[in-house]
Amino acid sequence: MSCKTHLTVLQDKAALYPSAPAFLVPELSSESDKVQAWTPITYSQFLADVELAARYWTATLAGLGLPRHAVIGLWLGGMTYTDVLHIYGMARAGYVPQLFSLRLPNPDVIYELLQRANAKALVYEASFAPIVTDSPLPIFIAANIYDADVDAVPLPPLDEEVNPDDTVMIFHTSGSTSGSPKLIPCSYSWLKTIVEKAAHVSKPHNFERQDVTVWMGSMCHIAQTFMLIGALQYGSCTIQPTQIAFPSDELLDMVHRCRLNRLNQFATFLAVHLRNSRRDPKLLAVLQGLDEVLYAGLTLAREEEEWAYQNGILLRNLFGNTECGAMLLSIGGKDEDSSYLRPIEGTAYDFCPTDPTPEGDAAYENVNARLLELVIRSDSGDCPDPSLRQADGHYHTGDLFLEVKDGCYVFRGRDDDWIKSENSLRCDTKAIEDNVRSTCGELIAECIVVGNGRPSPVLFVEPMGDVPAERLKKDIIRRTRHFHSRRYLHERITSTAFVVVVPRDTLPRTATKGNIRRKAVEEQFKAELDQIYGVAA
Repeated sequence: MSCKTHLTVLQDKAALYPSAPAFLVPELSSESDKVQAWTPITYSQFLADVELAARYWTATLAGLGLPRHAVIGLWLGGMTYTDVLHIYGMARAGYVPQLFSLRLPNPDVIYELLQRANAKALVYEASFAPIVTDSPLPIFIAANIYDADVDAVPLPPLDEEVNPDDTVMIFHTSGSTSGSPKLIPCSYSWLKTIVEKAAHVSKPHNFERQDVTVWMGSMCHIAQTFMLIGALQYGSCTIQPTQIAFPSDELLDMVHRCRLNRLNQFATFLAVHLRNSRRDPKLLAVLQGLDEVLYAGLTLAREEEEWAYQNGILLRNLFGNTECGAMLLSIGGKDEDSSYLRPIEGTAYDFCPTDPTPEGDAAYENVNARLLELVIRSDSGDCPDPSLRQADGHYHTGDLFLEVKDGCYVFRGRDDDWIKSENSLRCDTKAIEDNVRSTCGELIAECIVVGNGRPSPVLFVEPMGDVPAERLKKDIIRRTRHFHSRRYLHERITSTAFVVVVPRDTLPRTATKGNIRRKAVEEQFKAELDQIYGVAA
């Protein structure tokens, strides 16, 4: 059978919207890092460039005698139009891209993952040349495709018959406690469902004009891959920012000069704009005027979310993971009810109660606060590769929710957010972290709660400023005292002995979204934790 893919979507839309801009790429001023102009790249040019990249890689790899559908590693930053051409071009040439991001600095990890996927070659960004040494596979630099004379190189037909279970691309999880990510092989049938879900997420609010959105993250990860597939289906335009955490003045520029009307960002980066809008009326007005402000990756701090709702910003919450792409989506709007997550149309999910039942959630007092794990059923088109499923044949995400209304959910963290104390009682670390962020937001840059298998939890914080550590600890305990007074004894943090202050950017994070890795913190600071519990037991 032939399957709908990102490549067939591009071909169809290039025929339908040939002169519409598919991308806007920044040209930086020679005197500063400011954007001098935004250069449009049309749909017809994008398609032609992808086919040029495909011919380039077909010719370049020809000497290896590789069969069709061979796996080729692509180690790229994933944040530029050129990166998209290499990724799409490799697939158009008939190969299977295995995608690595800029944030995997150890080539040994790359080589191990290439071997696991039975890859036949590695293509890498030129800036990585000093560290790409002793490769077990043939290596190629992701060079300038426009210099190649490859017009006569043939390409395989796009409508060829494929096995729906065959792998079309390979992603990786952003981290693991073993120090090596997991392979996420993606089949043609899985990709077909991704295309369908992306169409649902990216549906325009106004079909009378072209939607303009902005790059969300690296194309070597599922989030931006998903969002670009959605944008292409409606002939929308995607802006390439100067950096993933683009500043608020660049956001204003994208709205005014590029006509951006839909902002898609990870919550961490969106929160910066929301905070800035409190003191910048022009920025607030711009956020209020957007058709949609979609955030993903993390939940917004309650304070930021409430500020947005109170000021008429149309928030929309998207929940997903690497294995399945986007899974749950809120309807979007100006109040908290509109933030509740619902399964995306066409999926087949179960929400299975966990055991034991935890204490009720204070934020949702009128509901039965049972924790429910999101399970992707095997008959759902986005259920990941069988190698990732559990013994029952389904994919258990480990993501926990509360059902606050019939069919409406609130994310309550991952299964490992609910650590177990030494007496096997569960502790909701996410609730503690949310309270610290809301009561001590101007004091801390980031925080995380650990203590799995310990008598009680410990809070690690990275400070916002230069407040002395002991004073910061006392301020945190004072401000959170009321919250902890209502929690079980094994969930409380009521002494400065159980607050650890570390320098900014010390806590280990995931590569994709910058999430702090709870288990990695437990491992990295094991000696400190042993000392805390030994002294304060």
